[in-house]
Amino acid sequence: MARPYGIPIYVTPSWLVIAAIITILYEPVVESLLRLGPASYLVAFVFAVLLYASVLVHELAHAVVARRFGIPVERITLFMLGGVTEMRGEARTPGREFLIAFAGPLLSLVLAAIGWAAQWFVPPDTVPGVLLWQLFVANLLVGVFNLMPGLPLDGGKVVRSAVWALTRRPNAGTVVAAWGGRVLAVFVIGMPFLLYLPSGRMPSVFMVLLGVLLGGFMWMGAGSALRGARFRERVPRLRVRLLARRAAAVPSGTPLAEADRRMAEADAGAVLVTDSSGAPVSIVSDDAAGAVPEDRRPWISVDHVSRAVTAGAVIPADLEGERLLAAMRAHPAAEYLVVREDGGVFGVLRTKDVDDAFAGI
Repeated sequence: MARPYGIPIYVTPSWLVIAAIITILYEPVVESLLRLGPASYLVAFVFAVLLYASVLVHELAHAVVARRFGIPVERITLFMLGGVTEMRGEARTPGREFLIAFAGPLLSLVLAAIGWAAQWFVPPDTVPGVLLWQLFVANLLVGVFNLMPGLPLDGGKVVRSAVWALTRRPNAGTVVAAWGGRVLAVFVIGMPFLLYLPSGRMPSVFMVLLGVLLGGFMWMGAGSALRGARFRERVPRLRVRLLARRAAAVPSGTPLAEADRRMAEADAGAVLVTDSSGAPVSIVSDDAAGAVPEDRRPWISVDHVSRAVTAGAVIPADLEGERLLAAMRAHPAAEYLVVREDGGVFGVLRTKDVDDAFAGI
């Protein structure tokens, strides 16, 4: 839609659905105040636009502060239940995390205060008076809702930054804030029933559906944060030296059956194919070798079931944690040749072994 501060803004088609719902529900309120006839639908639609303009300004506040701290911002997307700022990276300190998270609600509340003050100078039974009231309500809703103390809301990020500052453990903050988000999700789903409980009446279908949508969104966001926390806890435990397999070296042209024998003899878990000078040129693929029938293995050369060792598929033996994953992301491969500091062969690292180790930690 636009690129304020160079940040691309996207609006999903689901916004049209919620805009139509807001317009239909708010039109009777506008009509009772202004008696505009069909034009009251237009004013009600303006409320929907103002609500999401408030969400956009809110997200821009996050994006601008994040960029001030050197965090690249990919885009801002507005969808049915609000907006999201996609960043390529995270804050490095709890203080920065707090400032990025709090910037959005703070700006929304400031705009709400401006709208509330300005409406005193405009007659309330006019279109400008109603629009100023809408500006106040829209920003108040966005600011207060996002300050609820649970992920994925901004209030949850504020909680995360506080726990992070107290414990020096960002993952601990994520876990606390995510469970807060799950508690809030249950509360939001049950809120329509709690509001109507004193009167003995049942809430409308729309209120129930809205509560389920918002609560479901919060529950999924909190769950995603918990999975991310578990991921970050496991990453430092991944070490190449522990995961690499011992490799048996065989010259190019060796039959696969002979390579199997040498691998078993050396108690190895992988086969390296070398050239005439003894330098490794390829790694036998487990999948390709496993697909060769037993009676064909004496007649199939290891060269036919191997993958070449490229520059990106060579990694040092001292890699671990995020550095290991970054190297694998930079050069995706099924197998990697692991080398020591002196350039000698340490072994072979298979991507499947890293995945299995990560899942089993």
